[in-house]
Amino acid sequence: MTEQPRDWDKELANIDKAIARQPASPATVPPAASPPARQRRFVALAWFWALLSIVLAVALTAWPYDKVCGVRLIFFLGAAVLALLAGVLGAFTSWAHRQGLAMLLSLLVILWAGIMAAREILPRAGYAKQALEWTCPPAPPTLEPAPQPSPQ
Repeated sequence: MTEQPRDWDKELANIDKAIARQPASPATVPPAASPPARQRRFVALAWFWALLSIVLAVALTAWPYDKVCGVRLIFFLGAAVLALLAGVLGAFTSWAHRQGLAMLLSLLVILWAGIMAAREILPRAGYAKQALEWTCPPAPPTLEPAPQPSPQ
């Protein structure tokens, strides 16, 4: 068992030479940088979704119709869901393209749209002292005067 000690520096140099002779594999090639125009387009898309969600969330606070029951309530809840979805899209796109302020604004819109929808849904689902109905009560019949015969 009298082996010669190995010269590790020489062996590592040989390994380095062997690695240098091999062609570069696709995994080791650095990814090409995306063109600035494409990057700007993605950033603009993230801000588009964020700003659209903000506009929809503000529109919920200025809803011009009553939302007590019926179709108008359904339209309000639909608008709240649209604001929520736009906020989610804004959050995803701003996260993917590292836009911190757009991400924060989108998360605030998600929170706000959820609160606005919950204010209308929870009383109708039994989670409030005052229970509200989804549908409007039927209108009371109006008494119309009987048609008078016209004098001839």
